[in-house]
Amino acid sequence: MPFQGTHNSSAERSIRAIVLGRRNYLFAGADTGGERAANIYSLIGTCLLNGIEPYAYLRHVLECIADYPINRVEALLPWHVADQLNPPLRQAA
Repeated sequence: MPFQGTHNSSAERSIRAIVLGRRNYLFAGADTGGERAANIYSLIGTCLLNGIEPYAYLRHVLECIADYPINRVEALLPWHVADQLNPPLRQAA
């Protein structure tokens, strides 16, 4: 019976962004650039975990953050705006 190794393609796919990010951090130019890139990757990952398209989320935040009170900026986090960006699906009658 030939050896049938396990396939890790789903696991490899799930960490692909992390691996690409780690490689890109080398070219960030400075530690602060790498930290900012890591923050953006983290924000994008949080959007994906909450079922939000990252581009739509970033567009939403950038459109309203200028007039937003600083003491309520936490309300702009992905899990708080997920229902605004993903309206519930209507069911057919």
